[in-house]
Formats: sequence, structure tokens, C-alpha cells
Amino acid sequence: MKTPTVLKRKKSGVTDYRKRLKLLRSESTRIIIRPTGKGIVVQAADYSPEGDKVIATVNSSTLKKEIGVTGNNSQVAYLAGYYLGKLASSRGVEYAVVDTGRFNLVTGGRISCAIKGAIDGGLEISASEDIYPSEERIEGKHLKSPLDISNLKNAIDGKVK
Repeated sequence: MKTPTVLKRKKSGVTDYRKRLKLLRSESTRIIIRPTGKGIVVQAADYSPEGDKVIATVNSSTLKKEIGVTGNNSQVAYLAGYYLGKLASSRGVEYAVVDTGRFNLVTGGRISCAIKGAIDGGLEISASEDIYPSEERIEGKHLKSPLDISNLKNAIDGKVK
């Protein structure tokens, strides 16, 4: 009897194919959120048999280039989600499902901050309000040097029309 082949991305622990299949069956645009050691990557993508079609991408270097924000905290994750929500809604996306990949969703964490930002940016995402961070966390009251979120949101609104 031949040993079954194991897909390379499953073997290396990169892709959970059962979870991906469930997301793709919804036939909705996916908001892909990947926190990294240096920042966060947030994408809006549609499925295609030839490969996923990326509608919009926002990462930490995009925020640095566009509005001058650097860092790897909940405020930066919120702004990345907000920027992606504005970009995706300006490109015709109204509803999306969240794809966290192999990462676990932590209440008030960077992934949930990005989800809250995308919702505030204009996307409709079905998520429980229990996972959202508190307003104090988004405003950065837990940080030594918090960002002025309202001014940065206005700057993002000026960039995306």
C-alpha cells in the first residue's frame, strides 16, 4: 500500500486546508490578517482557480510610506485594518469573511484590532463584538507614546477616495 502524499504547505504547518476550504465555500471576499514579528499584513482577496486575486494590501511599510506611522502594536493594527477597509470599499467590496490562517484569535489582540479597523473603514464583517478591543486600547492609553487615531483616520480618508 502506498503512503499518502502530504501537501508541502500542510506538512510545514503553513496552511490549514480544512479551514481554507470552509472559507472558500462562502464565495465571499476574504480579509487575510497575518501578524508578523515586525508589523502586520492585511489583505482583501477573492478566490480564483489560477490563484487568489488580491484586491488590496496594507502592511506596516505601507502605513509608514503613506501616513508616517511605524510600530507593531494594537493601534497600528487598527489603522492597517481601517486603511484596508477604505481601500476595499472604494474598490467595490461590501462584505468579507476573516481569514486568520494558523493564528489564533485573541480578544483585544492585534488581529481583532485589525478586524475592528476594517469594520470602521466601511466593510461589513460578521464578528462578535466580544472580540473587539476596548476604546482605551484603540486610543493607546496603555502605551507610553500613543498615536492620535482621529487625525490619522482623517489622513487615510484624504488618501482614499
